[in-house]
Amino acid sequence: MAEQSRLADSPSAYLRSAAHQPVEWYPWGPEAFERARELDRPVLLDIGAVWCHWCHVIDRESYENEETARIVNELYVAIKVDRDERPDVDARYQQGVGALSGQGGWPLTGFLTPDGDVFWGGTYFPPEDRYGRPGFPRVLREVAAFYAEHRDDALHQGEQVRQSIARSAALSEGGTPGPELLDAIVSGIRGEYDSRHGGFGNQPKFPHPAAIDLLMQQHLRADDAGLMDIAAHTLRAMGEGGVYDQLGGGFHRYSVDARWIVPHFEKMLYDNAGLLRNYAWATALTDEPLFRKIATGIVAHVDGLGSDRALGGFYASQDADIGLDDDGDYWTWTLDEVREVLDEDETRVALLYYGVEEVGDMQENPAKNVLHVARSVDAISAQLDMPGPDVERLLETAGSKLLS
Repeated sequence: MAEQSRLADSPSAYLRSAAHQPVEWYPWGPEAFERARELDRPVLLDIGAVWCHWCHVIDRESYENEETARIVNELYVAIKVDRDERPDVDARYQQGVGALSGQGGWPLTGFLTPDGDVFWGGTYFPPEDRYGRPGFPRVLREVAAFYAEHRDDALHQGEQVRQSIARSAALSEGGTPGPELLDAIVSGIRGEYDSRHGGFGNQPKFPHPAAIDLLMQQHLRADDAGLMDIAAHTLRAMGEGGVYDQLGGGFHRYSVDARWIVPHFEKMLYDNAGLLRNYAWATALTDEPLFRKIATGIVAHVDGLGSDRALGGFYASQDADIGLDDDGDYWTWTLDEVREVLDEDETRVALLYYGVEEVGDMQENPAKNVLHVARSVDAISAQLDMPGPDVERLLETAGSKLLS
């Protein structure tokens, strides 16, 4: 059976988008593993999503490449999984690949035994050696050779990973949560807090709405103002950063830098749902205008692009890209692009407020700027000797034009 006929009728847009590829893909299911046992081959597992930029990149560079596809078809049984369609499969193999390589994410590239145990894996691999990563064709050949020549080692490693995941699941289900566990979690969150930029840990920075939610709950329970300070600082930093869509509302997936400036541009419904709760609650607790503005912006995004009033329901995600060669181009601005859209007064104010400069933020195209709040209205008012209400009016008309 040709791979086109296996994926072409899938309900998943991500799988259908791969139907033309020369890789002989199987969808997730027993047929693929039966075929792997029959051919005595390892399984190549690709997990991604339609919104994922690097999934599009590896598709274009490798899975649409005739020579790379030939290697895959000769050495593996290949399975493609939509992370949004099968989050259970994704969760299992994120754990497995993470245990082996110390990293996870999308695309997830797993190498499995015919019984479904992962014995090696990673994420994105380039078409040749670069970025400090081995080229994908070399990886494919070497992993297949390891499986053929050291079968017992591969099976043993896969079994160990499976047992490790099972032990973790058993531990997570045991015992009754109590105050000690809650205190330990809050202490851990405090320890990861970035007091300079807000958020938790270093780059990349993820929003972690559940952690923020817990900090605000514990602030109320224990009357601990320090916990509210951590939550408020983090919400402020994210809301003023490029990880928040300053024009269209709603949050992108995460920030690649510690300052919340440059995001991965996909927008996820589940992120924005948790963050809406954060900002709505923070508004109630502090009455801070910024939090109200961000909460309203999330609702505007979900109510507009994020839902379908005619058919009902919400969209799970918004893609990071509008084309294969797009790396955030839809969301980012050059200095000239801003000047083309705005009049002179709007430009003066918008460039200062959004931090737009000749050299921007994007590594692939340094002329591109990610809009973020670089200066406050008061600071711009003082710098331009312009009344604050005039600055706010110009920002409102500028934002409207840029969004349009």
